[in-house]
Amino acid sequence: MYRKFEFSENEFYHLYNRGNDKRTVFLDDNDRKRFIKLLFLANNNNPINLRDIPLGRSFVEMERGQTIVDIGAYCLMPNHFHLLVCEKKEGGISNFMKKLCTSHSMYFNMKYGRTGSLFEGVFKAEHAEKDEYLEYLFAYIHLNPIKLIEPEWYEKGLSDTDKAKKFLENYRYSSYPDYIGESRPETAILNKNAFSGYFENQKEFKDYINDWLNYQKVNT
Repeated sequence: MYRKFEFSENEFYHLYNRGNDKRTVFLDDNDRKRFIKLLFLANNNNPINLRDIPLGRSFVEMERGQTIVDIGAYCLMPNHFHLLVCEKKEGGISNFMKKLCTSHSMYFNMKYGRTGSLFEGVFKAEHAEKDEYLEYLFAYIHLNPIKLIEPEWYEKGLSDTDKAKKFLENYRYSSYPDYIGESRPETAILNKNAFSGYFENQKEFKDYINDWLNYQKVNT
């Protein structure tokens, strides 16, 4: 895919990719848990070996070396994923995404006995040049799972805001729990310091999410 920009150090980007023909790329919890481990382990210049990622081992105990991107947010959906990152080193994003997508594709094809491309071509990227857009991405990425319980919530608003919030709190495959104060190993994936000025504390994040959800409700 041709891009109108090149990745630059210390710049922020929304990265995403989805399954070929919109196919599901995470079929069970083990698929999702392994991909989350990859978010941590692929963030370096070292090669990834499928055998280096046993399901039962805590990924934060595994050595990975110096990171090449800073991750500010992520979310896994059944047929796609979203990331908000900052490039730390030249070529960092391209290297990270190549390892992430290739490793998951190899694992997925081996596990389910399939061949061919799993993802829909080269990963997509949008440059978050303005603070307003970068801040919006924190909401957009973290609120994505609501589509699983209310597919048209963005267009029609939420039927039950409290239910949506509770669903997000219990959704294990995004960085949402890390921003509302839950202590868990997955927090090691993030480097919030690289996104300083955005949601310095839990209250700021919760208020922003609440305002966004209430805004959607008011405007339906």
